[in-house]
Amino acid sequence: MPANLQQILDAAVNPVDHLRNVQNDAYIVPVVSSEFSNWRLEQQAWRESAILFDQTHHMDTLLIRGKDALKLISDTAVNSVANFEVNRAKQYVSVTEQGWVIGDGILFREEDDEFVYIGRPPAQNWLRYQAEVGRYDVDIELDRRSPTNPMGQPVDRVHWRLQIQGPRAWDIIEKLNGGPVEKLKFFHMSSLTIAGAKARTLRHGMSGVPGLELWGPYKDYVKVREAIMAAGEEFGLRASGGRTYPTNTLESGWIPDPLPGIYTDPDLRAYREWLPATSAEARNAIAGSFVSSNIEDYYLTPWELGYGSFVKFDHDFIGRSALERVDVEAQRKKVTLAWNTEDLGKIFTSMLSDEGTGYKYFDLPLANYGYFNFDSVLDGDDRNVGFSMWTGFSANERRALSLGTINPDVPIGSEVRVIWGEPDGGSRKATVERHQQLAVRAIVSPVPYSVVAREEYQTGWRTAAVSV
Repeated sequence: MPANLQQILDAAVNPVDHLRNVQNDAYIVPVVSSEFSNWRLEQQAWRESAILFDQTHHMDTLLIRGKDALKLISDTAVNSVANFEVNRAKQYVSVTEQGWVIGDGILFREEDDEFVYIGRPPAQNWLRYQAEVGRYDVDIELDRRSPTNPMGQPVDRVHWRLQIQGPRAWDIIEKLNGGPVEKLKFFHMSSLTIAGAKARTLRHGMSGVPGLELWGPYKDYVKVREAIMAAGEEFGLRASGGRTYPTNTLESGWIPDPLPGIYTDPDLRAYREWLPATSAEARNAIAGSFVSSNIEDYYLTPWELGYGSFVKFDHDFIGRSALERVDVEAQRKKVTLAWNTEDLGKIFTSMLSDEGTGYKYFDLPLANYGYFNFDSVLDGDDRNVGFSMWTGFSANERRALSLGTINPDVPIGSEVRVIWGEPDGGSRKATVERHQQLAVRAIVSPVPYSVVAREEYQTGWRTAAVSV
């Protein structure tokens, strides 16, 4: 059996063939209930009242401590650390020496030499590897995401992590506090006491109005969550289930899962040998209608994901030289694709026909069926102009939306076609049934798609107007 990613790649036809057909269970948010009320009401709550997102279980946590902690971050991040003060957070983005995105996550600076990274595995794997091979003077503690199915076994984390979001969020926060709470600047941190437990806080605003992300020792998880739900009852607070949680990005504009550009560079062979055969990079599947035998066709630059404004050349970092050579104006741009309702109806009704093979199943409210999603986007001349990467349904907008990246010459308002479903009846992934493809009409739209988020959201984080 292969022991690491490199051994898997050495045995594969090519990286794309391996990742398109890897046999994994469907991705779910672990531990948290799928729904508490129903996903429609839960989506509407972040627009109409308030929502409690439970982020405790589905993300990796990396604790970085030591005198070289900031240097490790600076050396591996496209972001500047010049204004990265204690009690601030940043959306950390890392790239390879060739300038391809590896991943992103949120970094919290809790003390001078103490940082916490929260996010998907690729960026934290890169941080841990660089800490080891670069011999940085840091101590690193990794708290992996909770098991997808604990099978009755106890679950333990270092921290619980919750978010209160929505137009009534601040009413709930001030009720919990017993009085007014200072509305700090976006991505600034403070603290709050809830049910006798001290929680650290991050000023957030997913729905365009002030909200908080809160975290503290896992032992306080249950009593803090219960206290928040009790305080929020009069304000219409709903708990978000795991089925609802990943769909909030459809309206606010973050593409969660870019494929890390680490599979081909000869200089990264040692890194691929360091990554175990069980790593996300080795086991998480590519899905979608775009198929190329060259995995580099799936690689992305920061600009294609809306992170161009984060790139700062005020420090040396891995990949700086490559990014300095990028023609920024030629880069694809992040957009929302608003799907045609009639075409979506064709997908649903094909399930009810006993004639022929139906279209690829569109799951509600999140339709992604792989970890790294790439659906071809075609213009009127059948030219492939980009990728649709994160697809689902918004009960608030009453339509299917996908987040993607497309050529800069395709203007907002254009009609394009998203090719839904994989070619040749589908790959061998466990999440794929036999199906046929459908060209779904879609309108190229702004990101964020939500008018509330677009007009009121803090610029820089998902709008990518300024750096944070």
